[in-house]
Amino acid sequence: MAATLSLTGPPDLDLSSASDLSVSSRSSNRSLRVAEKERKKKKAEDPFVLALKYFSDVEAGTPVNGNDEVERNMVLVEKLAYSKGLSPEAISIMLEFAMSLRMGTSLCARVLKCLIPATLVPQEAVVRAVVWLSVGKIPVSTQILFIKWVLTVFDMIDAKDQLRAVYGFIFNFVTEENLCPFICHLLYLLTRKESVRVFRVRKLLELQSRLGRQPFLLSLLSLYKVFCPEMVMLSIPSRIKSGFRNHNMPWKSALIAVQKGAGPHVAAGISPASTTIKTNPRKRKRCHLELPVMTSVVSKEAQTEPSSCGKVVPLVQLHSFAQLLENMHRIELPAQMGSLLGSSLALQYLDCVQDESALLRLNFWLGYALHEEFLFCGDRGASQNSQEALPFLDRLLSTQHFLQEGFSCSEAFLYKFLNVWDGSLLRPQILGLLSNIPVVPSAQIRQLLFEPLMQLFFTSSLFFKCGLMECLNNMLLKWLTWHSVYALEDDLDISLNSHTSINMTLSGFKDSVMELVDFVGRLASLGLQLEGCHSLLLSFVLDFYETVCDMFMKYGLPLVVMPPPGVFYPALFATDPVSVDRLAYIMHRYKVNFTSAKSQEELTKQAFHISRQMVREFNHYIIVMVNCLWNSKMFQLDMGLSLGEDLLLKSKVPQYWASFDLVHHPAFMSYAVDFHHRPGCIIQQRSYEITRDGLTLNINIFSLSVLAWRKDMDLNSIKDSKPWSWYLEFLVSQGYDGLKQFVQSNIGRQQLPADEGPGDSGAT
Repeated sequence: MAATLSLTGPPDLDLSSASDLSVSSRSSNRSLRVAEKERKKKKAEDPFVLALKYFSDVEAGTPVNGNDEVERNMVLVEKLAYSKGLSPEAISIMLEFAMSLRMGTSLCARVLKCLIPATLVPQEAVVRAVVWLSVGKIPVSTQILFIKWVLTVFDMIDAKDQLRAVYGFIFNFVTEENLCPFICHLLYLLTRKESVRVFRVRKLLELQSRLGRQPFLLSLLSLYKVFCPEMVMLSIPSRIKSGFRNHNMPWKSALIAVQKGAGPHVAAGISPASTTIKTNPRKRKRCHLELPVMTSVVSKEAQTEPSSCGKVVPLVQLHSFAQLLENMHRIELPAQMGSLLGSSLALQYLDCVQDESALLRLNFWLGYALHEEFLFCGDRGASQNSQEALPFLDRLLSTQHFLQEGFSCSEAFLYKFLNVWDGSLLRPQILGLLSNIPVVPSAQIRQLLFEPLMQLFFTSSLFFKCGLMECLNNMLLKWLTWHSVYALEDDLDISLNSHTSINMTLSGFKDSVMELVDFVGRLASLGLQLEGCHSLLLSFVLDFYETVCDMFMKYGLPLVVMPPPGVFYPALFATDPVSVDRLAYIMHRYKVNFTSAKSQEELTKQAFHISRQMVREFNHYIIVMVNCLWNSKMFQLDMGLSLGEDLLLKSKVPQYWASFDLVHHPAFMSYAVDFHHRPGCIIQQRSYEITRDGLTLNINIFSLSVLAWRKDMDLNSIKDSKPWSWYLEFLVSQGYDGLKQFVQSNIGRQQLPADEGPGDSGAT
């Protein structure tokens, strides 16, 4: 019985607890239903919701004049649009209302101007609006305003597959002369390889014959030629003027204001460059440079269909390099081309596939970002502008370093920006971009680069001068590397960039390099005078000429350019030994290049033209260095540094002709003193002849003795035969290998006989 009671007890407890739970759940559900009813009631009473309902249900033909209700609802929509932006549902309702002309054309433009999206724009709403264009009742000015709006919010459209499906429908409007520039811009953004057809190319060529070589037509044709070069036989210039203007005047400032108020999750959804705005020609806008988030072109519904998934794979769905390799030829690029800069896999794709259309679209995107969002930023809020531009330019620089080449849009941006740059704003980033520009033709390089850089150089600080020297050195290194990589076997033509059609003859390339080296020589000569031959600036100058002296041996460029006297003599008379040592190394490499060029000319029997002036300059510099550092024959008439005898005597410098040899040179004086005070090791040799049984033996006995130098400092004693050789070895042991190589290649004898001083050796 006890067991029975124990078994019957728990079910009663379970039933009571279950009933309590059911009661609590019913009460909870009741409270949720009540809260939901209250929310719906409040929402239904929300004036903005009522306004949207009004525009959604309004009947066609409703008058506008004297209609207070439509005006009240329109003000509510505009107020929310300019403060917080409109939701996708609101965008769909208002766009449908405007394009359907249910209340005539008077409100259409007003509605389009307040379509400020808060997050995204539904693709279906844009497609329906495009269809309304064919009705024929919409005024041309309103049609243009609608296309401008689509271009402005293009990167905020949630997908592009349906828009591309009506590509042919949109293309039909290209024949409208007023719409043509804007339709070409939209087609440029939507074009894929399958969009290029022969009849469309013919239609564009017909328009060009009628309208002339318009930039918007050339830009679209250039994209067609990238996809299908066999269809577009037209010769398109390699450098096309910006084909598309800014079409976003009524919206972009409001978009930026909404983004700033909504937070970073909304700000990243808008492309910083596909469209831009000038709110007032006298008052520039705020800078807004941010990389968009990578999104797919295809809508989510289409991605779930098996047929569409088998054709293309959105790049955003790939997460490893192995997946990239598996789907290399089925990749769909993202809707926002700027997002490629923030994805390492996207950069791997660009580097491996070298998709010309992707690079063209990316250049187009970057061009607007750099010009409209950075170049045209106002002076107000410069610190905030630089803070926003800094990560953007850093990302652009890292992308260029990864791809090992620059973008043409950044080149065009720099040519304009250098004319207004103060030399301090984002200096490392601007100089980094400047070092990546491709070879500039010699006829244009002076106006595009040299004139603005010269003004900046002579009006800026020492550190800017050093940074510019480093930038120009990196620029020359990239030019020479491009030449060595892309030079053809016949050495007649070179391609400057693997992704462009710019070709230049070898002579033209040599002219550009010569112009750059001469320009740097002039800057360095005057800069060293202005800065008092500062050792830091001299170091960067010598870096540049270490590149110049090896142009033939390292990069195969048959060109030799000597440094000007304004660089050679400050380095020779520098007070730091490193500069003198580096100059000796540079002159040694010049001799190696001259010798190699001469021997190659004899072997291949190909003319390597080196001007006699260059040979004379080289020989003159070698003679000066040997006479100065080795022979102690300074200030002679044949050295180019002749001073009056009276002036030299008035200086009261004893033995002034030996003031710059390796012992008395200001750069090496401390080493000579240190060597003089060190104990010297002398090896003595004694010879004996022993004759025994008619056999004569010569025996040499060596003994090592340590001899301290005299306390009175006589540095000239170092020039004796044995100490001189030890002194040279002492300098080499301090790391001055440049001097060692120079002596080995240009001095007749490294060791002097006992009865001769260093003044008896000469240059070879």
